Amino acid sequence: MSQHRPARATVFSAGSWGTALAKIMADAGTDVIMHARRGEIADAITTAHRNPGYFPDIELPHTITATTDPTVALEGADFLVLSIPAQSLRANLAAWAPHIGPETLIVSLMKGIERGSGLRASQVITEVTGVSADRVAVLSGPNLAPEIMDGQPAAATIACTDEDAAHRFQQACHTPYFRPYTSTDVIGCELGGAVKNVIALAVGIASGMGLGDNAAALLITRGLAETTRLAVAMGAYPATLAGLSGLGDLVASCTSPLARNRTFGVHLGRGLSVDEATAATRQTTEGVKSAEAVLDLARTRGVEMPIAEVISALLNDKITLDEAAAALMQRPPKSER
Repeated sequence: MSQHRPARATVFSAGSWGTALAKIMADAGTDVIMHARRGEIADAITTAHRNPGYFPDIELPHTITATTDPTVALEGADFLVLSIPAQSLRANLAAWAPHIGPETLIVSLMKGIERGSGLRASQVITEVTGVSADRVAVLSGPNLAPEIMDGQPAAATIACTDEDAAHRFQQACHTPYFRPYTSTDVIGCELGGAVKNVIALAVGIASGMGLGDNAAALLITRGLAETTRLAVAMGAYPATLAGLSGLGDLVASCTSPLARNRTFGVHLGRGLSVDEATAATRQTTEGVKSAEAVLDLARTRGVEMPIAEVISALLNDKITLDEAAAALMQRPPKSER
C-alpha cells in the first residue's frame, strides 16, 4: 500500500454488517467500494449515498461507492472484506478469486462453520484462493449493525497470524466510535463467533417460551463454557473466549432484540416452525445453518456440547420444545468446570 494514498477496501457484499463496516472504514479515512448483486442498490449507494435495502434513512460517507462488477470492485484493493453467508462462501469466492490482488489482505466477517467440511471461513478462504494463512484476517465482536450505523460505541477483535497485517487493518477501521483490538488467535476468534450464534438461538428459544433472566444467564454462562471447551480443543487460547470475540459477542447476541439469531430463537420458542421463523426473520441466521457443523466438530474431538446438541436436535425436528428444556435441566449433576 502506497504511503501517498488512502488505503482502499473492497466489501462483498452490501448487507447490513457489510454496510456498517464500510461506513466504519470510510469514517476512518479508507476509500471503500462495495459490491452489490443488484444494480439499483449499487446505484443508490454511489449516487444517493444510501443503502435502501438495509439503512434507507442513514446517509453513507461520500467516499463509499458501489458496483455490481467484482473485477472493478477488486481492482487495487488493499483489503477485501467478505460479509456473505458462510454457506455460500466457497462458490462465490471461486468466482472472485482470480481477481484478488497478490498483496490484498482478505478479511472475514463471517461467523459460521461450513457444513460438510467443518471448515472455518478462514480455512475455506485459503483453500479456495490458495493464499497463505497470513493473508487472511478475521474481524469479530459484539457488533450490532444498527447501533454502529448510529455511531454508537463498539469494539471488535481483528485476528491474523501476521500481527503486522492485523495492525494494518486496525488502522483502516479505527474511528472515534469503533475501537478494534488485534490478536493472533484466529481459531478462537472464529469459533467464538460461530458458536455464539447457536447459543443465541437457545437464549431466544427460552425467551420465546416465557422463561426469565435466570434461564438466559444459565444458557449464556454454560454456552461460554462449551464454546471454550471446543475452541481450546482446536488450538485456541482460553483468554480469547473471555474477550470481545467470545464473551462480548455472546452477550450482545444473546441479549439484544437486534440480534438475528436470538430473534430467530424467539420465533421458535413461540411455536413457529423453522421455515416460518426463517420467513419472519428475513435475514441469514448463521446459527441455524451452522449448528450441526459445530456439533460435528465437537463430536470428532470428543468435546461435550449439550446446548449445541439440543439446538441441533430441535432444528431437525428430533425433539420438541418441552423435550429440549428437559434434556438440559435433567442432565446428571456435576462439577462446574
